[in-house]
Amino acid sequence: MTDPVVIVGGDAAGLSAASKLSREDPDREVIVFERGRWVSYAHCGEPYFVKGEVDELDDLLSLSPAEIDDRGIEIRREHEVVAVDTDARTVSVEGPEDSFEQPYGDLVVATGATARTEPIAGSELTGAFTIHGLDSAAAVRAMLTPPDEFDVDNLGGGHSLDRELVARYGAMEPPETAAIVGGGYVGVEMAEALDAWDVDVHLFQRSERPIPTFGEAVGEAVADHLLERGVDLHLGAEVNRLLGEDGRVAGVRCEDGSTLDAELAIVGVGVAPNVEIVENTPVELGEGGAIAVDEYGETAVEDVYAAGDCAEDHHVVTGEPAWVPLGLTANRAGRAIGQTLAGTPTETGGIAGTAVVKAFELECGRTGILDADEARAAGFDPVSRTITAGSRSGYYPGNEETTVTLVADRDSGRLIGGSIVGKDRAAVRIDTVATALEGGLTVDEVERLDLAYAPPFSPVWDPVLVAAKVLNGALEK
Repeated sequence: MTDPVVIVGGDAAGLSAASKLSREDPDREVIVFERGRWVSYAHCGEPYFVKGEVDELDDLLSLSPAEIDDRGIEIRREHEVVAVDTDARTVSVEGPEDSFEQPYGDLVVATGATARTEPIAGSELTGAFTIHGLDSAAAVRAMLTPPDEFDVDNLGGGHSLDRELVARYGAMEPPETAAIVGGGYVGVEMAEALDAWDVDVHLFQRSERPIPTFGEAVGEAVADHLLERGVDLHLGAEVNRLLGEDGRVAGVRCEDGSTLDAELAIVGVGVAPNVEIVENTPVELGEGGAIAVDEYGETAVEDVYAAGDCAEDHHVVTGEPAWVPLGLTANRAGRAIGQTLAGTPTETGGIAGTAVVKAFELECGRTGILDADEARAAGFDPVSRTITAGSRSGYYPGNEETTVTLVADRDSGRLIGGSIVGKDRAAVRIDTVATALEGGLTVDEVERLDLAYAPPFSPVWDPVLVAAKVLNGALEK
């Protein structure tokens, strides 16, 4: 009998691979090992659960354990794979009752990423969170809820929830001041979430603008909007320590010695790929520390695949390996690997780093290469232009200013990146730019795209087309 397909990790990439394989080849045995109790949940929805827009943790589950069983997938929660032996084709597993060696025919590493806390000292203090897991999100919401209104049963989660942890935070008095360390996705989204609980929110970002990967125009717009909404911004301020008192967060301290009193701290300084289980194997890592894979998600070791936040993909603009940990990338790569293992080789697809984020009423999107230094390092001669145009016909209700930045290569005229910010369906417009990058379109070709027009949806010249027209003019000079 063929050894089973073993999948390490029970979230987006792992369960996408398992589900696709089980549908296409139901006779193939599939075992998924997950070291935690939660499986198949939406990381990106956690700030909205904290805010209260998502009622229960169960609403963030894509698949319940029972639904996974119904698909013929054997999932073993609270079983951690601690090592891989690619010669013996086994994984070492530590479970709640015993440890054992599990043989595999094919192996899929989908171990995800871990929220970074270094170099922020004090991140182990009570009241410090990374918002990288449902227990963490539940604990924050519990801490924000007045004790006389808190009921752990109202959070959902069933047996997966760490009820003891959450109940401990639910017994605390809500914080008056919160410090957010890091102005990326998590920081900006959590500023909105905490503000909804009438907390005094301070956001610290070591660069001069929030969400720096979205470019200058978006960063400046977000900074202005956060200030309008009452968030205290500390830009160019690098936090090096969370201050504690009796084991609890009491404030933050910056490199320059300045401090702020706070009872709650959110640390959002990025993530690191979980690759420890393959470090002593022939499986190779890329420059960014994630697992290197080919176009089918296979590693340097035959029959060993990797997908999701622990693995690289290839960038559609540069053609080079890149590590951009995002939800669609993980789901798509996992599904492709599942289909490959079922007998139909399927490429995992390229990535452009397309991402969107909501900052209160402001919608932000980015894709491709925006940074001039990064573009030059990739061999391009970047030219960029930023425009502001209406989101709808000027006379139609709901029209809002939309700012678009497009970046192109001077020599070829090829579009290599873009960003968008605005209040009226700005974020979804980035998909047009992402599609153009995937197709390798020039700015001239983008300018001539036949985009839809009707007053409730767009002006005659969509903001993306306006930006392409202006950038094309710059390229022609």
